[in-house]
Amino acid sequence: MKRLILLITAIVLYSGIDTFAQGAAVRWISGVVKDATTDEKLSFITVQYEGTGVGNITDNGGNYKIERRAGKKWEQLTFSAVGYRTQVIKLSPNQRILDVDLVPDNIQLSEVIIKPKNEHYRRKDNPAVALMKKVIKHKRGQMLDEKAYYSFNKYQRMKTSLNDITPQRLASPLFKKYKFLRDQVETSTSTDKKILPLSLLETVQKVLYRKDPEKKQTITLGQKSDGLQDFFYTGNSFSTIISDVFADINIYDNNIRLLQRRFVSPISDKAVTFYKYYIMDTLRIDQDSCIHLSFVPYNSQDFGFTGHLYVLKDSTYAVKRCTMNLPIRTGVNFIEHMDIKQDYFQQPNGLWALKEDEMTASLSLDDRWQGVEVRRTTTYSDYNFDPIPKSSWKDTQLKEVMVQGAKYKDDQFWTTHRIAPLSKSEKNMGRFEEQIRRTPQFGIVMFGMKLLVENYIETGNKKQPSKFDIGPVSSMISGNEVEGTRLRLGGNSTPALDDRLFMSGYAAYGLKDKKIKYSGRVQYSFHNCNEFFWELPEHYIALNYMYDVQSPQQKWAEPRDESIFASINTSPVDQLSYVKDAQAIYKWESETGFSYNIMGRWRNDRAAGALHYVKNDAVGTELSDFTTSELELKLRYAPDEKLMLTKERRKPIQHDAPIFTLSHSHSFKGILGSDYKTDRTNLNIESRFWLGRWGRIDVLLGAGAEWNKVPFPLLDMPPTNADYSTQKGNFDLANNMEFLSDRYASVMVYYDPNGRFLNRIPLLKRLKWREIFTFKSYWGDLTDKNNPYKSPDLFNFPVRDGKVSSFILEPNRPYMEASVGIYNIFKLLKIEYVHRFSYLDNPNISKNGVRFAIQLQF
Repeated sequence: MKRLILLITAIVLYSGIDTFAQGAAVRWISGVVKDATTDEKLSFITVQYEGTGVGNITDNGGNYKIERRAGKKWEQLTFSAVGYRTQVIKLSPNQRILDVDLVPDNIQLSEVIIKPKNEHYRRKDNPAVALMKKVIKHKRGQMLDEKAYYSFNKYQRMKTSLNDITPQRLASPLFKKYKFLRDQVETSTSTDKKILPLSLLETVQKVLYRKDPEKKQTITLGQKSDGLQDFFYTGNSFSTIISDVFADINIYDNNIRLLQRRFVSPISDKAVTFYKYYIMDTLRIDQDSCIHLSFVPYNSQDFGFTGHLYVLKDSTYAVKRCTMNLPIRTGVNFIEHMDIKQDYFQQPNGLWALKEDEMTASLSLDDRWQGVEVRRTTTYSDYNFDPIPKSSWKDTQLKEVMVQGAKYKDDQFWTTHRIAPLSKSEKNMGRFEEQIRRTPQFGIVMFGMKLLVENYIETGNKKQPSKFDIGPVSSMISGNEVEGTRLRLGGNSTPALDDRLFMSGYAAYGLKDKKIKYSGRVQYSFHNCNEFFWELPEHYIALNYMYDVQSPQQKWAEPRDESIFASINTSPVDQLSYVKDAQAIYKWESETGFSYNIMGRWRNDRAAGALHYVKNDAVGTELSDFTTSELELKLRYAPDEKLMLTKERRKPIQHDAPIFTLSHSHSFKGILGSDYKTDRTNLNIESRFWLGRWGRIDVLLGAGAEWNKVPFPLLDMPPTNADYSTQKGNFDLANNMEFLSDRYASVMVYYDPNGRFLNRIPLLKRLKWREIFTFKSYWGDLTDKNNPYKSPDLFNFPVRDGKVSSFILEPNRPYMEASVGIYNIFKLLKIEYVHRFSYLDNPNISKNGVRFAIQLQF
């Protein structure tokens, strides 16, 4: 949830895109095109100077804007679309506004693409489909990655602005009181509406590619950010998130990754089964003769585009221009409209390569919130297809590299690389940020937002960076069966104190057990850290000591966030232990996603709550605690993993990269008081599979074994979720410590069809709900040597209310559960119904359950 809040905040407040500045000599004519009978504003109407190759199309609101030029051939405009009678209108010399009403013909406009009234669309014998099949057949000839080598320069601007600053808003007390807000307002060249720019991000990159052996490297030569994003101490998180959400688009890919979703490309290999195509016209663009096609998804709520392709009228069937937007009734959240325009230019080797890429998106949480305009402009230049010298590559395995000093380039660098001068508001962004900092009211708002985004309280400011952060705030109050209400205060040092040596820790107090728990960690990094002590690639040694309350199950699981909401359980979690845990850790991480972790651990577990360590001897001897001393090696490989860094931890932005984890730990009996010899091996694999229009499947596989004779707290236990939230990687209806094994395998499958089924039900599809299905299974076995009913010198299985509460799985009978859920309820809520299929006679279990989550997604 915190990552999603960060994502939405990034969209609302951070990064942006610039507009192309226009010279003072350029004149424009603009207006609105409507249906003469219905007064409906018409989208994608062609507006052009006939015979010149200069034209435009109307946007979602029927608006158009086109340049005025001198000369006889520029004296009249032509408005045309299939389904409407073409109008040719003579322009007066000083005309600036021209609104047009088009008269319908015997064809009507539906959605944003023109198609026949009551049409029966057919792919067979359809000339538009036949043309698209040729475009798809020839697309490999236009794909950059088919070349042996290529390189190019890339400049990108991203600007975020509050959208539609109306005269009424300008007259509000807020704008009247703060003149610097009024001074920051400018006119958007995309919509002609007043906007308030909030932030600006500029990036200059060099992209290198070699096909054999394949290698691609994006080198960031310069990066500059100004505006409200600098209020947050998040490193590259916001720019990384925005770049991932509004990713670069390659229409020649089968699937376009955008808004952290996959959209079917209009030139996908299977595009003709997803889109309807219509031949609109032939026209000239930059003197190149093109065939104009329109396309629309069969179902507007599927994840696709509506738009136009301008295909060269020659044997290459290359795309000269592509304009796309999201359908009016799209299933995507928070996007009021999105416009994408790409222009391609022919290179000396005949390839038509992307030259300009513009994207404009208007976003809003709902009608009650101020909207946001995000504009991204990208230009590509200096294409070269010669072999790339070795000296041009950076000596690293990273695919994305930032050169030293990239964030501190001087004005001359940016003057050289900018495609157009900055606007007055863009130049004023730094001063605008400082004025906001000096305004108390804004300071209070930003403090609250920083808590939501960062979950930490800083003890410094911009001039004197925080040397110690207090948090996580969400963990300050929680609870469990042993401690009752739990109060916790913690924090960690930052690179502002020392960029190699870091300290962190917390103290906690339980109001029920009246005991203080604590943890402390000292970490030394072998390289300087700029913003966080877990910056990529990690290379450090650390010492950690903890005294706290845990379930035996938590020893093998990833740490869970503590919060008051996670304390509300659906089943008892009262079999806990007081843990003393000392660790010495060495970690090395490569640039390719491979890492290894060596850990020495001494641990003492003392039974607490309803947990008891009772030996299976004749008298039932009860032990208070036991100790282990172990050494663990963990290997992890996650190629192409994309992470964002936060004050809490590193978090994946997307899950497209497979993750492989292999670990083995050995405990030495008799060393440092260790009571047992253990050997535990675990293997985990996680991967995502995209299914095009059918959504995606996430698969989590696990397997492991404990090879030696150990008591039940050291056996494997399936990870369980005891509260009402949905948590990936956990079993929802298995009780804590319900099953014990020394051999196990698990499978978890999550299928998200992107609303493909609900979007086809006439009434439900208006709600934009999306379905999700899961299946989870755990197979386990307990060998005789670890079975307390068959082998001596072990602990009896735990008991609750006089009944055994842990069990052995039967051979060939795994534990299984499945769920069906709906998310995107009110664009916010996720609800899952979970059903348990096996071991229904175990005591205190739930056969069915409902789980909830707050889930913000596009």
